Amino acid sequence: MTDWNNNVSEKDNNYTHNINRNNERQLDRRGFMKTMVGAAGIFAVSSLPWGAVAAKELMGLSDKEYPHYRITDVKDLAVGDSTEFHFPSENDSAVLIRLKEDKYVAYQNACTHLRCPVYWVKEEKEMICPCHHGKFDVNTGAPTAGPPRRPLPEIVVKVEKGSVYAVRVKRYEA
Repeated sequence: MTDWNNNVSEKDNNYTHNINRNNERQLDRRGFMKTMVGAAGIFAVSSLPWGAVAAKELMGLSDKEYPHYRITDVKDLAVGDSTEFHFPSENDSAVLIRLKEDKYVAYQNACTHLRCPVYWVKEEKEMICPCHHGKFDVNTGAPTAGPPRRPLPEIVVKVEKGSVYAVRVKRYEA
């Protein structure tokens, strides 16, 4: 109650005196933890289908053949030279290198350390990542220097009717 001097009585000296708290739920620590565990469980169960799709995709990578992609004509790539292309999708940059008259190698050219672009340096006969001085063996794609620990993903190529085609991506095996 308020008197003429705007003084509030001790009983009503509360900004929330008009809220009915009789039906309010109490949430203690145990109840909070039960709620959090339940929410985490629901999240885990709802993400299972995506994990199954990802596992199915990863398990089939070694066998997955893409539509053959024509990279270049044999006559347009001299021994020791390279050319860039995109495979298996437009977002996956790759490089084809002609090592000998009849030997071609191709790799995805994103460094396995931090995905910086990898370049073929003809004079050094190495693939180099300029970001952290990583180097890769051109014959195997294996790292030879720097922070990368995994080899570059290899792209299987096939020469047919005077052209070089990308066929599939070899799965990385530890």
